[in-house]
Amino acid sequence: MLEQMGKAAREASWHLAQLSTEQKNQALLVIADLLEQQEAIILAANEKDMVAARESNINAAMLDRLLLTSERLKAIADDVRQVCHLEDPVGQVIDGRLLDSGLRLERRRVPLGVVGVIYEARPNVTIDVASLCLKTGNAAILRGGKETHHTNQAVVAVIQQALETCAIPAAAIQAIDKPDRELVAKMLKWMSILICLFLEVVQDYISYVVNNPLFL
Repeated sequence: MLEQMGKAAREASWHLAQLSTEQKNQALLVIADLLEQQEAIILAANEKDMVAARESNINAAMLDRLLLTSERLKAIADDVRQVCHLEDPVGQVIDGRLLDSGLRLERRRVPLGVVGVIYEARPNVTIDVASLCLKTGNAAILRGGKETHHTNQAVVAVIQQALETCAIPAAAIQAIDKPDRELVAKMLKWMSILICLFLEVVQDYISYVVNNPLFL
């Protein structure tokens, strides 16, 4: 399953790299609209995570980070819309010079390809990463904390629906639906597929990744 996700993401990344700024911004606007339109589904999924979190005696600070409300979801949707106003880095000329032959040599910014992100119980990160990756023409494979399992599933389903509406492969944004830590080791095997692997996790998780022999 994981290998299939990686291959699908890589294929989707080739499609993303060809999108115009207007196409990417349109997809972002559709994502924002669908987040608001499917509020009931997302909040119901979040409530499942909240119930499980309370039963696990998770501390108040973590519960607050995990919680989604109508107001918070609207703010997140507005943040997605704001990404539309960010400058598109794809194709920007970093440096250039004219060769003796008369040809011009330029260094341009291009998408990375496939980005992997591992993070904890912060449902907003799922949307933040997806929107920024889309804007920069990168596919993303997300692995959120087990505490946000249901919320992330609902949010990614909305994002993929928006992508398909805009004729963009749904595999451009995927989430690993099993929160097992051992799957992190398998993600580390994907270095031939993943260009970058970002971590937004607690210290012991970082130590696990650094000390994993697959990473070394």
